[in-house]
Amino acid sequence: MIGLLRNQHIFKGQFKKETMKHNVESVLAFRDSCEKGAARFGKLPHGVQTQQETINMVLSEWIVPDGAPNHKLIFYVHGGGYVSGSCADHRNIVAKVALQTGYTALLYEYGLAPKNPFPAAINDSLNVYKAVLEKGYKAENIVIMGESAGGGLCLALLLALRDSKTPLPKAAVAIQPWTDLSCSGQSYQSKNKVSMAPYNCWNVFSHYYIGNNDAKNPYISPLFGDLSGLPPIYINVGENDELYDDSIAFYRKAMQAGINITLYEGKGMIHCYPLLAPMFREATEAMNDIVMFIKEKLTE
Repeated sequence: MIGLLRNQHIFKGQFKKETMKHNVESVLAFRDSCEKGAARFGKLPHGVQTQQETINMVLSEWIVPDGAPNHKLIFYVHGGGYVSGSCADHRNIVAKVALQTGYTALLYEYGLAPKNPFPAAINDSLNVYKAVLEKGYKAENIVIMGESAGGGLCLALLLALRDSKTPLPKAAVAIQPWTDLSCSGQSYQSKNKVSMAPYNCWNVFSHYYIGNNDAKNPYISPLFGDLSGLPPIYINVGENDELYDDSIAFYRKAMQAGINITLYEGKGMIHCYPLLAPMFREATEAMNDIVMFIKEKLTE
């Protein structure tokens, strides 16, 4: 299964994996392909309802499994390299998490680069989170979760919440988080041949998201922040991906800061592989572990 996913270019008549060009047209084409790919997954799974709402001028979607308690929440931050991602292309992914945990999830569309570079994503996330608190949700009944760029953004959001003295969530789950947009880890060079991502895409995405800002700003790259005072964090990382070193480095720094942090490492696994559950055993086992973590934190 991983081999098929890694070699999708062959089915498109291309002998080599695509190299992303450094222009806006390539970024928009990537975004379009993500939306079209998600559309193939069809209808929502049985037992979950959705309702759209604009929260602080941000299009959002409540994903509610049958029987979900009305006071607990998974605050989901979608991935997509800060240039892609929407409620439409993440709805089915988040619905599976909501169903397995039994908790409502909130998915929202933060501003995307190139049109909306930093700090659009972090500002939108802060505004939606604060609005959720104003709706009556208590921070201790919220878990923040995200994948890829969304995983990095949920970690940056923790820093921004702490720094603004906003109540922190009970815990956070970051799947293959992008924590270093300076792309300084060795895995950005060593994992290209075994990853699923187009060559050079991380450099292109980071360029358009960072804009004229410093790549090591902790709200852009949480790896470079002061990690003290954060809630429990769960990180899942696949070994065969450019973002591998981002997770390992963040985990080690969080450990040094005394944070309660868990690392689940998938040997030979690809980018955000738990979201592929139940397609193969390793993905299912990883997702089950994530679900167990969320349930434990929201029932403490």
